[in-house]
Amino acid sequence: MNLVAINFESVPLGEPLPFALRAANGALLAQKGFVVRNSSELSEITGRGIQLCVDVDESGESYRAYVGRLQQMLMSETSLGELAAVKMSGPAAAPPPARNREERGPLDWSELQLRMTQVLRAPKAFDFRERFLQLHEDLSRRCEQAPDATLLALIFLSAQETRMYSSTHAMLVSCICMVVGREMLRWPPAKVRQLGAAGLSMNIAMTELQDQLAQQTQPLTARQIAAVEDHANRSADLLAELGVRDAVWLEAVRHHHHRKPGPFNEKTEGQQMARLIQRADVFGARISPRAARSPMPVTAAMQASYYDEENKVDEAGGALVKGLGVYPPGAFVRLASEEVGVVLRRGISATTPRVAVVTNRLGMPTGEFIPRDTSQPQWKITGVVAHKDVRVKIALDRLLLLV
Repeated sequence: MNLVAINFESVPLGEPLPFALRAANGALLAQKGFVVRNSSELSEITGRGIQLCVDVDESGESYRAYVGRLQQMLMSETSLGELAAVKMSGPAAAPPPARNREERGPLDWSELQLRMTQVLRAPKAFDFRERFLQLHEDLSRRCEQAPDATLLALIFLSAQETRMYSSTHAMLVSCICMVVGREMLRWPPAKVRQLGAAGLSMNIAMTELQDQLAQQTQPLTARQIAAVEDHANRSADLLAELGVRDAVWLEAVRHHHHRKPGPFNEKTEGQQMARLIQRADVFGARISPRAARSPMPVTAAMQASYYDEENKVDEAGGALVKGLGVYPPGAFVRLASEEVGVVLRRGISATTPRVAVVTNRLGMPTGEFIPRDTSQPQWKITGVVAHKDVRVKIALDRLLLLV
């Protein structure tokens, strides 16, 4: 089985179910074709506190159609109320055209973005913890098994994503923190998982505001500034209301917006996590575009994370730069050969990643990706290239095959 959690609101009432309803353990709750007459009957079927799931293997077309409709609505700035009202139905409502999915990367990353957006925008106490932890598990597994591919996907998406900024940013920060915590700081697995959960939920109290600000061209209002300044406290409080009891997780979220430099050995465990989250947050925010500004070059974003508020090398920022490299996966770079390529994976040193060339020295598309070893003098990296300046349409799924 390939079980995926769904909202109670997604179940169509008064018509035959286009899929079988299952519990998180795979137990059958209602057969495909069964008619759930009303919400009370649905509550009786599911029982108290049970997470509703569908098996994608047996309900794939219905589920893909559902994801497709949500994606179309999100990209057209549909209101949260309308999103919540979307029901899963049969395969008649097709997913977006293939070319649109390709532009935004492979379907599994689009799906993860959508699931993350749903959980962060409309968290509900009765099912938040289970849905959130499943998402965290999916992302954590990707980060551990394929860190370079995961970083590539999220940095690549972050460089062009504004409509689902909050979810993409949360996943990027969480992934960076887990990779750095595991590989550079050598934190134990349990601590890395706490760190990832805190990074993923750090801004849960201002998710809608984040997405609004990404599209906003006017200066922030006084109310918006106050909401941003207080969002860390409100996020920790909201997580507690949603059932999070992990004190370290909550402490990390509560302190992640504090600008407090200093060595790790002077900080509590939660404050250590908060500082690493804050550095990753700085990096992720700066490489992402806004309606009001262009993204910062990846090297400048790295520098902003590397130095603290007193212009000294930051312990957490230093670990981040060493862990990701000066040119992280997903960044575009110019080579000594005058070719432009995208970084696929980190190299032996922070400045010699593996690169796939996408345009030749004349600026023409290469058609096929050409691998380059940037430790060789003829292919040494000479600078970075902004994502918007790469005039080639690149499918993320093709890139990921090369990692």
